[in-house]
Amino acid sequence: YYVLVAYIIAPVLAFCNAYGCGLTDWSLASTYGKLAIFIIGAWAGAHNGGVLAGLAACGVMMSIVSTASDLMQDFKTGYLTLASPRSMFVSQVIGTAMGCVIAPSVFWLFYKAFNVGSPDSEYKAPYAAIYRNIALLGVQGFGSLPKHCFELCCGFFAAAIVINLLKNVILPKKVAGYVPIPMAMAIPFYIGGYFAIDMCVGSLILYAWERVNKAKAEAFGPAVASGLICGDGIWTLPASVLSLAKVSPPICMKFLSRSVNLQVDKLLGG
Repeated sequence: YYVLVAYIIAPVLAFCNAYGCGLTDWSLASTYGKLAIFIIGAWAGAHNGGVLAGLAACGVMMSIVSTASDLMQDFKTGYLTLASPRSMFVSQVIGTAMGCVIAPSVFWLFYKAFNVGSPDSEYKAPYAAIYRNIALLGVQGFGSLPKHCFELCCGFFAAAIVINLLKNVILPKKVAGYVPIPMAMAIPFYIGGYFAIDMCVGSLILYAWERVNKAKAEAFGPAVASGLICGDGIWTLPASVLSLAKVSPPICMKFLSRSVNLQVDKLLGG
């Protein structure tokens, strides 16, 4: 019945989120989801499946609240393009119904094809671990955190505020450009730094393009980025099928340190 309570409360919060998103263009769906984790998880308790109840309530809350804010944004787009509000609403209903089938199917495909959630997997699912820890925190309190975790969190929270003040208020623009963004620094802590080379290559290509023709780079850069993102995303579907079929790539490449490479050469040389 905890999930039922979440279903009852969610429409009220969905209205609040849709209203706020209409004013600020900022959805707080994840915030409402975390709120559901803390409330439902603490209500259920550790001995009554509080972690699972909190996570289930979070999923329900985020889905309903996020859909409401998305509908508000779609109505805004429809207003700008002179589309019918009724057609926008019907399209949203159809899309939601399709998502009820497509989303679980895609998740099942990924779950069967890849080792989702493993630290060594390509799909580490970092947010799954984050929200699980939030649920544990809501059920067990701060005592469930590792030693000095809360102190470190508060310290880096204050450091992020100071860095943003330096970057956006105190330092001149020429110097502020070299100050790192705390949020960008935090991303590798969540999902790892394996994409650093990819981002570096993309940044270098865009930088060279801007040097050659800045106007075209600004005009077509987002289109190129969208194509790369869509292509890489769509490729995961055939990659999943190949993985399910136990098809191995013809080439395997791995980089070793100098010392390990010498050991491998010695072993291969007999």
